[in-house]
Amino acid sequence: MTRRTSFSLPPDTPIQEWSRIGHQINALSESSSWWLGDWLIYGQDKYPNLYKKAIEETSLDYQTLRNYAWVARQYAVHRRRPGLSFQHHAELAALAPAEQDQWLERAERFGWSRNELRNRVRASRRIGSRDGDTTDPTLRIQMVVPLSQKQRWMRAAESTSETDFMAWVVAVLDGAAASAVAAGNG
Repeated sequence: MTRRTSFSLPPDTPIQEWSRIGHQINALSESSSWWLGDWLIYGQDKYPNLYKKAIEETSLDYQTLRNYAWVARQYAVHRRRPGLSFQHHAELAALAPAEQDQWLERAERFGWSRNELRNRVRASRRIGSRDGDTTDPTLRIQMVVPLSQKQRWMRAAESTSETDFMAWVVAVLDGAAASAVAAGNG
């Protein structure tokens, strides 16, 4: 039985049915942000001053609705990736469409979470801004290290108040490279 604030299943629900229902609920949840965004865009285009009425009808706040509509406007329907969340798309909405597509493709191919995507975009931006080249600022480097080593590195990043682990790694590598270059030129 479903209500606005609850969902219950019969006690004898088989695992396969329970799993199928969970996937459907997740799909509805993931889709609702897009649907609300598209609904708002339609209302904005068709009816003036829609937000006030929309806020009353959805019980969402103005900023949330505005964000849904803004993200939906950044992606034509054919560019939206069903395998990625609305939040993946929102992370990239401020970028140029070609760059959005590039990052979305990577996130989909490598199975990145929204947070992983965010960290990689931020690290890429830092690298690009340091080099002065923002046209194609990314280079993917993969390392295989023992888990204990990665955990030690993460603790070190946290001890410097750096919340973005990838940014810390880039900064440490940059510092080591600068020291090596300076020592070689001395």
